[in-house]
Amino acid sequence: MAGNVTFTMIKPGAVAAGNIGAILKIIQENGFHIAAMRLTQLTPQQAKQFYKVHEGKPFFEDMTNFMASAPIVAAILTKENAVADYRKLIGATNPAEAAEGTIRRMFATKISDNAVHGSDSDENALIEASFFFPSMERY
Repeated sequence: MAGNVTFTMIKPGAVAAGNIGAILKIIQENGFHIAAMRLTQLTPQQAKQFYKVHEGKPFFEDMTNFMASAPIVAAILTKENAVADYRKLIGATNPAEAAEGTIRRMFATKISDNAVHGSDSDENALIEASFFFPSMERY
């Protein structure tokens, strides 16, 4: 399934702003199928585990504290060329640099609250999806 799966999280700021529906609509309008989805809140320990790849970087503590501060929406998305297509759809990490029409350009407030997470590789998409969803919860 590698190449056809990606993972996303709608981050706390976008959830609090009421943007879940609008973001999901854009995702579906761009040909992605939602294979699993959950509204949940990460504990600080879960956020640190999920973002372990960034441990030691200056933004790690602030990022993980933010991600554990309020509910998020976790979802597995499927589509041919899922990772690359989703990265294009969400836009640059810094919303000020994101292209017009991208999710981050439309819904992010700043680089540290950039509305959504998107997997950066096929391998990480599968790891991230498995963090939240056992195989029996995927459709």
